[in-house]
Amino acid sequence: MVDWITASGLTGYDDAVAFMEARVAAIHDGRAGELVWLVEHPPLYTAGTSARDGDLLDARFPVHATGRGGQYTYHGPGQRIVYVMLDLNRRGRDVRAFVGRLEAWVIAALGDFGVAGVIRDGRVGVWVPRPDKPPLPDGSTRDDKIAAIGVKLRRWVSFHGMAINVEPDLSHYGGIVPCGISGHGITSLVDLGLPVGMADLDLALRRNFDPIFG
Repeated sequence: MVDWITASGLTGYDDAVAFMEARVAAIHDGRAGELVWLVEHPPLYTAGTSARDGDLLDARFPVHATGRGGQYTYHGPGQRIVYVMLDLNRRGRDVRAFVGRLEAWVIAALGDFGVAGVIRDGRVGVWVPRPDKPPLPDGSTRDDKIAAIGVKLRRWVSFHGMAINVEPDLSHYGGIVPCGISGHGITSLVDLGLPVGMADLDLALRRNFDPIFG
């Protein structure tokens, strides 16, 4: 059985990392079960292991270096952070397949609200095609990112996870080049015109977890 915890209020980033590290150690040692932890953070930027200095444009919020994969991203109120602490020793030691399952989980949850999330080669995360917006210079359809994914493994137990935009202040992304990708935008469920709240997304995530992860 996987435990689920929903944090109340805003969780400090350093506190979250300390909690995850302790839980990951306990999972590996058999002292605790796997966990999906749902939180919100105050406004902040995180720098993954591939972050480039030039992609931090305006450090208007605290910047936290983190050991997860990926580049710069933003966390803040109105964004559901899904910290996923699963034991890949039991679920298969395949990082690529694990990330693929995370993407499939987000896509399935978004589908409950009629949002057709997609994945793109070379761009980790989940995107929403925006044919309603001007195309890119090469004529291709613009995509807006709705969910970022960045994970870390310690002795094959995962932590960190996903950030899904429900109703964050999208202007806060202006301080970074999100995930190092230019030309595409950022969106959220509310930005797409959907009256979806955090509790609605949480239910969709819970409903779609078992079909993806078993």
